[in-house]
Amino acid sequence: MNHKLLKVVAMLIIIVLGDTVSTVETCSSNDMEALMSFKKGIQIDTSGRIAKWVGKNCCKWEGIVCENATFRVKEINLPGFISNDEGLFQTQMIGLISPSIVFLTSLEVIDLGGLIGLSGTIPLNIGNHLRNLQKLYLYGNNLTGSIPENIGELKNLQELALHENKLSGSIPLSIGSLKNLKRLLLYSNQLSGKIPNSLKNLKLLVELDVHNNRLTGGIPDKVGEMLSLQKLDLSNNLLIGKVPSSLTNLTAISVLYLDTNYLEGAISFPSRPGEMSCLAFLRLNNNHFAGNIPSNFGYLVSLQRVSLSNNRLEGTLPSNLGNLVSLTELYISENFLSGQIPKSIAKLSQLIMLNISRNLIEGPLPQEMSSLQNLQTLDLSFNRLNLSSIPKWIAKMPSLSRIYFACCRIKGRIPDFLQTTISPIQELDLSANFLSGSIPSWIGRLNQLYMLNLSRNTISSYIPNSFRNLHDLSVLDLHSNRLTGSISSIFDMEQSSFGGSLKFVDLSNNKLSRGIEEIGLRGQCDIQFLNLSHNLLKGKIPNGIGRMNSINSLDLSFNRLGFKLPEVLENLTSLEVLKLQENQLNGNIPNGFLKLIKLKELNLSNNLLEGEIPKGKPLIDFPESCYFGNKGLCGKPLSPCKP
Repeated sequence: MNHKLLKVVAMLIIIVLGDTVSTVETCSSNDMEALMSFKKGIQIDTSGRIAKWVGKNCCKWEGIVCENATFRVKEINLPGFISNDEGLFQTQMIGLISPSIVFLTSLEVIDLGGLIGLSGTIPLNIGNHLRNLQKLYLYGNNLTGSIPENIGELKNLQELALHENKLSGSIPLSIGSLKNLKRLLLYSNQLSGKIPNSLKNLKLLVELDVHNNRLTGGIPDKVGEMLSLQKLDLSNNLLIGKVPSSLTNLTAISVLYLDTNYLEGAISFPSRPGEMSCLAFLRLNNNHFAGNIPSNFGYLVSLQRVSLSNNRLEGTLPSNLGNLVSLTELYISENFLSGQIPKSIAKLSQLIMLNISRNLIEGPLPQEMSSLQNLQTLDLSFNRLNLSSIPKWIAKMPSLSRIYFACCRIKGRIPDFLQTTISPIQELDLSANFLSGSIPSWIGRLNQLYMLNLSRNTISSYIPNSFRNLHDLSVLDLHSNRLTGSISSIFDMEQSSFGGSLKFVDLSNNKLSRGIEEIGLRGQCDIQFLNLSHNLLKGKIPNGIGRMNSINSLDLSFNRLGFKLPEVLENLTSLEVLKLQENQLNGNIPNGFLKLIKLKELNLSNNLLEGEIPKGKPLIDFPESCYFGNKGLCGKPLSPCKP
């Protein structure tokens, strides 16, 4: 009997406790009111998550996490990127972020990152209320205004991600009070002013990224006191002055990007082995650094990718360059480096990319370079190499597929050994040399060729029919040679899918005379740039050109083209540049030209055009010079038409 009574009592207790738990599980009135205010500020939510916020138990709402004991809201997780069975996709929220979000005083995590269209400002009193906040993700939105000064009151904050917005103003000095901060991401905003010295107080900071802003002044001298720092990105700002020597104290740093500023002086590297021994990625390009590349550059033994391009560096390359045995990419173009490439470069067995272009490097090339078994891209263009010929060992490098030897004073014919390279050639630039003879037909067998540049030579031949076989070719530049005959091997699509990938074609400044009628006949819809100017082309502009609906720039000037302007040109609505001057075109300018609303540059001068220039933009905005030399043309911007 007592046993049955105990069971009844136990069941009653469970029921009572269940009712109590059910009652407690309902949100506090403050939390509920704050969440509903946030919901009210959102007009569109493509994910549909906000629409499911109904009922009194907000702890069950999607994206909301509550504390187990108090049932206070501690997390808002509504990221813009959501994964499902079909993969990762980005959602959108259009509306304003409600300032009432700060009344969720138990919040530890706010994740509203990547919600395209979420606008408004960071709540001004965020630091006064959310004292438990550990992670604040508001990146990838459309937020404006400044970062509140009281953000430094968020003493528990570990991660602050406000990147990819439209935030302005300066970085608050109070950020230096966030002693627990590990990641500070403010890049791709409109922040200005100086980098605050107070950042030196962030002893636990692992990542500091403020690139792509408008920050000015110098790099704080005390930045070297942030001893936990592993990634520092200050690139693409307006920083000036020298790089502080204290950077060498950052023993944990593996990523250092200071490129695209106005930094000057000599490049400082560790003075002894062991300093900055973890540094793997270094970008100092697009600055005003001068002086030599110091020999202690070789102490950075963990370096994998280095860019020192577009500075004012001079002198020779360090002889101990071979110490950087982990190096995979080296960019030192656009400097004043001289001397020869050191033989020690052969020790860089992991090297994939080497760009030394636009310097004062002299020849000969060390044959030891042929041992770079992993090298895929070699750019030695615009130096003082005086090669005379391409070294034959180039063809024996097992991974080399991108070869740039522009302006290296190479003479004679295009060498036949390039057709038998171990690695299939994908990009070949031999422009601005002294090449003569013909374009060899075997080029059509380079079936992985993506880019071919033979411009500014003295090549005199037809364009081989074998070009029809270059199915992957996207960039073709043969301008400023002595080519003759037809362009049909490029634009005759009947035997080829060539036009499916072709984006850029420049055949200007040659003596080509035939094949204009083939353009657009069976393809080329993806061409974005086409220059056939300064040739001997005859006939009319073909209607097929109207199929090139991706084209941005079309130049057929200085030829012998006649007949009327085809009305299909109005289909080229992406066109920004149209040059047809110095031909024999006649008739009226089609009214459809008014549809070319993106047109920024137009030249129809010195033809036989007549009639009134169609009234309206963009045609009336161009200067008179664009229409000169057409005796029959009238109307704005020329003289009014006679009645």
